[in-house]
Amino acid sequence: MSININLKIFLFAIIFYFTKQIEIYALLMIFAILHEMGHLICGLILGLKPKALKIMPLGISIEFSVIYNDYNKKVKNANILSLKKMIIALAGPITNFLIVGICLILRKYINSFYCNEIIYANILIAIFNLLPIYPLDGGRCIKSLIHIFRGNKSAIEYTNHISNICVILITMLSSIGIYYYKNIAILLILIYLWTLVIIENKKYNTKKRIYKIIENS
Repeated sequence: MSININLKIFLFAIIFYFTKQIEIYALLMIFAILHEMGHLICGLILGLKPKALKIMPLGISIEFSVIYNDYNKKVKNANILSLKKMIIALAGPITNFLIVGICLILRKYINSFYCNEIIYANILIAIFNLLPIYPLDGGRCIKSLIHIFRGNKSAIEYTNHISNICVILITMLSSIGIYYYKNIAILLILIYLWTLVIIENKKYNTKKRIYKIIENS
């Protein structure tokens, strides 16, 4: 399994350090790792093998090798692999919600301050990853679901449109928070989301041209 480290993680750490939010950043990264362990365990249970581990500024991402036999097992317009991808995508946020549930149960027995911090961090990670923006978990679920019912071309097209609309709406709402609270973390998250969307837009345009060539041939 290959391991790739995005160097922007060090830039984010420096920025959070000088804005006195390094503890929050460290806490989020710790539970982001547990979030990804949920993906990993689920993938292994479903018979997939991890191919690559990517360490990014706002978390960690695991890629799995494709089992080609799954392409032969149809689920309506897609294959069983699409269903597996959706289940794996949901496993991460579910892991965070399980941690929240455990903290709520144990809060009466241990320091409530630490429990509240853990609950806040995990809810934040779960909600962030469930945003319908590809390649976040929410976007992956939408793409897999559309793929199952409408096929790959529609999945790519609709997921791209949903991602763009969502990031624009989030930017509009977050701009209010940045203006009133002067929170650099919100700005960094927005930059990260726009980076994801811009990269995926380039991939979408390439795939769109390929489909157009195929249709005209």
